[in-house]
Amino acid sequence: MNKDVEELLTRGVDKIYPSKEALEEVLKSGKKLKLYQGFDPTGDKLHLGHLVGLRKLADWQEAGHHVIFLIGDGTGQAGDPSGKTKARDRFLSREELRKNATDYVKQAEKIIRFNGVNPVEIKFNGDWLEKLGYREFLELMGHFTWQQLGERDLFQERIKSGEPLLLREAVYPLLQAYDSVAMDVDLEVGGSDQTFNMLAGRTLVKSILNKEKFVMTTPLLADSSGKKIGKTEGNVIALKDEPADLFGKIMSLPDEVIVRCFEYLTRVSIDRVKEVEDKIKAGENPMQFKKELAWKIVTDLNDEKVAEKAQENFEETFSKGGVPKDVQTVSAPKDRPLVEILLEQGLVKSKTEFNRLNKEGAIKEIENGTYRIGKHRFIKIDWQ
Repeated sequence: MNKDVEELLTRGVDKIYPSKEALEEVLKSGKKLKLYQGFDPTGDKLHLGHLVGLRKLADWQEAGHHVIFLIGDGTGQAGDPSGKTKARDRFLSREELRKNATDYVKQAEKIIRFNGVNPVEIKFNGDWLEKLGYREFLELMGHFTWQQLGERDLFQERIKSGEPLLLREAVYPLLQAYDSVAMDVDLEVGGSDQTFNMLAGRTLVKSILNKEKFVMTTPLLADSSGKKIGKTEGNVIALKDEPADLFGKIMSLPDEVIVRCFEYLTRVSIDRVKEVEDKIKAGENPMQFKKELAWKIVTDLNDEKVAEKAQENFEETFSKGGVPKDVQTVSAPKDRPLVEILLEQGLVKSKTEFNRLNKEGAIKEIENGTYRIGKHRFIKIDWQ
C-alpha cells in the first residue's frame, strides 16, 4: 500500500467501518471523498481532544479530499449525551451556540486551511435541522427502532443507575445521522465516543441515499486509568491558551501518554514517534521528550519564537522554581478579598474552586504580592 494512504488510514485512527480494507479499495480507485467532522459549540474553546480530529481532517485535506468543518448549532440544542452519565442542567439555544462558535474557525485554522488550495468548507447543521417539519421528523424516526436506540451502553447505564434519560438526548443520534444525508457525505470522522452516533448516520445514508458511508473513529486521548487527557486541575487545555500556559499544561501530562500525543497531536514522522517510544522504554528521561512535544504543539499553534519563549518561561518558572518573567500584574486596594481579584482576572472560575484550591494549599504567596494558583497560574498584585 502507498505509505501516505497507509498513514491516512492508521495514524490517529481507532477503527474504520465497515473496514479499513473497504475504504482502502475506494481510495485505490482514485475517488476523492466528501467527508466531515462535527463540532457542537457547547463551549467557546477547542481543546487537545479536538486536536486529534483536526489533525485527521488536515490529513484528508492534504490528500486532496473535500473536507467539511461542521458546526453543530442544531445538534448542540439537543445536547449530545455521549460521555455524559447525567442529564445536562440546561440546554443551549441556537443563538448561544452560534456565539460560542464565533472563535472556532480561528482556532481550527491553525491546523486546517479554510482558504487557498482545496479549502475546508464550513457548514452549520442548524441550517437544515431547523427546517425539518413534523412529517419529515416522523419519517426520520421511522428509520430506527426503539431497540436500536435503547441498546446504547450509555443509555442502559443511565437507566440502571436511575438517572433520567431525556427524550431530546435519546434522539440526538438521529439528528447527527441526518447530517450525513443532508450533506451526502462518503465518510464521517469523529472520536470513538461518537461511534454510536456515526453508525446511526451510516444506517440512515444506506436507507435514504442507498450508498455506502464510511466511519473513521479517532482514539480518545486518555491515561491508563481511562481519564481523558485535555483537562488539568479542572481546566481545559485549550488550543487558544496563552503559549506559556499551554506549554506548562502539556508538561504536566502523565509520562505514559507522551508517545500517543506525538502520534495523535503532531505530524512529526512516524519514525520519530517510534524512536521516542524506544528511548523511553530504554530508560531515558521522559522529560526531554515531553519538552519536545510541548515545543512542537505550541509551535504548530503559534510559531517557533513563541514556543522558544514559552519553553524558557517553563524552565525559569518550574525547573528553577522561579516566577514567569511576564507575570500578570494588577493593582488592588489592601482590603479587597483575594478571591474577588482572582475571579475578576479569570484565574479561578468560582468561589467554590477558590475554596478548594486554598484548602489544598494550591494558592500561595510565593513572593511579596506574587501568588501561584495551582501549578500554572500566577498573578502579581500591587496592593494599594
